[in-house]
Formats: sequence, C-alpha cells, structure tokens
Amino acid sequence: MNEHDYLAERFEENRTHLRAVAYRMLGSVGEVDDAVQEAWLRLSRADTAGIDNLGGWLTTVVARVCLDMLRSRKSRREESLTPDAPEAGATGGPAQPGRRGSGGRCSYST
Repeated sequence: MNEHDYLAERFEENRTHLRAVAYRMLGSVGEVDDAVQEAWLRLSRADTAGIDNLGGWLTTVVARVCLDMLRSRKSRREESLTPDAPEAGATGGPAQPGRRGSGGRCSYST
C-alpha cells in the first residue's frame, strides 16, 4: 500500500468525526462537505512524516477551515452603514406585510 492509499484509508476512518465537528460549527450540510474536502486537500499536500496524531491533526484543520468559512460568511453579510437608514422598499412603495402604514390603502378627502 502506498502512502496516498494509506492516508486515504486513515482519512475515511476519521470522516464521520470530521463531518460532526464541521456540522457543529457551521450548521450547514453543504458547507460541511466543503470543509471536510478542504481538509483532505490539505492532508494530501502536507508533509505527513511529522504528524504523530492524524485524527487530531485533521480535527484541527477542519476546525480552522470552519472558522475561516464563518469569518467569510460574516464579512459577506451586507449591513446598513447607518443604523437609521431606511430599509429597501420603505420609501414610496406599497406597504409590506408586517409593516406599519396604510396597509396598501389610500384615503383621499374630497
């Protein structure tokens, strides 16, 4: 068995644990798979001669990948620059459900 096959087998032994760690951190099945795949890519590029505890090393890598994903998720979130800025659609359009206003009715006096 060559080194690549050995690492693949050891990675598969840890996959369930790695998915559980990633899911607890991310809460999204799609992102879990991305994080675990990134851990495999990092393992396949790493010099594994110095890794004494492969399960611990993989858990650390998955946790760091998840933290990076959470930071990226936070930085992509769009927020208003000022707290009193009107929400989109709040000026001039028909009233939206759950908002105060005329409920879409206009009252004209004659």
